[in-house]
Amino acid sequence: MTSRQFTPRRSSLCALLLSVLWCVAFTAQAQQAPQQLIEDNVAALMQKLDGRKDYYAEHESELESLVDDSLDDVADFRYIGASVMGRYFSNASPEQRSRFVDTFRKTLIETYAKGLVTFDYRDIRVLDNDSEQRYEDQASVDMEVVSTNGDVYPVVYTLHQRDGEWRVINVIVNGINLGLTFRNQFDQAMRDNNRDIDAVIDGWAPDVATDELEAGGDDDQ
Repeated sequence: MTSRQFTPRRSSLCALLLSVLWCVAFTAQAQQAPQQLIEDNVAALMQKLDGRKDYYAEHESELESLVDDSLDDVADFRYIGASVMGRYFSNASPEQRSRFVDTFRKTLIETYAKGLVTFDYRDIRVLDNDSEQRYEDQASVDMEVVSTNGDVYPVVYTLHQRDGEWRVINVIVNGINLGLTFRNQFDQAMRDNNRDIDAVIDGWAPDVATDELEAGGDDDQ
């Protein structure tokens, strides 16, 4: 049932992943299981956007602000930023770490927000997962995004508990680990800029490796 195809409209599909993060933020509860949390809020997202897509398509700044305000409660950007910086994190100053987190978040939203209202999808399915989680404070949730032309995009969210609340720390789409992709991008940028971390932060723009995504990847990477 899983499709290995990926359309060239990568920004729109990645925006749809952002949309699930957005909708989770509305009713996040520590006592709620991660799978149920995302499942309940996918419905909340669809209701929130229903009848408003044309408006947000013409008022992108409002959409970006709405997403930005909501992501605080669902994505652990401090964890994600440290992971993307990888081995360079330990040598970065606290100011550089904070600045990269802010830059990463800002560019992610600016690049993908509009796709929330332009990607044509038919269904979003949260799949049952009966397997035991390896750690009590970590969980994964499997989803499928079905486009209007019938293509199926498998999505896996990784969450962990921080301060008693579940927060997303990574996403795998169509077999491609986006966190790892961004980390490789950061590493390459450091090489290209002679290890000048400030130059890397100043020039940062998210890139999800178009060719790789179109081909798909291995689920276990």
